[in-house]
Amino acid sequence: MNSVTAISTETAEASHLWFGNTRVAIRVASHQGADGMSVIEHWMPCGEAPPLHIHHTEDEVFHVIKGRMRFRIGEQSLVAGAGETVLAPKGIPHHFRVESEEGAQCLTITRGADFEAMVRAVSRQTGADWLPPFVMPDAATVASLTAACAANGIDIIGMPLL
Repeated sequence: MNSVTAISTETAEASHLWFGNTRVAIRVASHQGADGMSVIEHWMPCGEAPPLHIHHTEDEVFHVIKGRMRFRIGEQSLVAGAGETVLAPKGIPHHFRVESEEGAQCLTITRGADFEAMVRAVSRQTGADWLPPFVMPDAATVASLTAACAANGIDIIGMPLL
């Protein structure tokens, strides 16, 4: 018989992390379910744009809660706003840029621990409930992110979406 686990704000990880310019909360950790699903909530400032990258082991689903994000997935470009969901299939290069002046809030959903492990590896704890202004990462930050990605089935292959 399968058991049901309800994950609420009381049972999810309470701490927030700084992941570059982004504040994240891991709402469902990959170890909490049999399929290794991970759900991470992101609050991002205007201009936030990760480098072009490929996930080799897991699809990445983005569900936009607030704001507007422009995506480039393979050769396809699209804009998603609140209530819209975008799939970046594994093996396909993708990146995005937060377009809305007020920033954006989204969920990323993956099956597997690679993306979550990378986020944990390069993040630091925060108790803040605000966002800093966007800043370009320095060389040390980029090197750390590149190494953490490579260790978790993700290759950085290009520049952020401008």
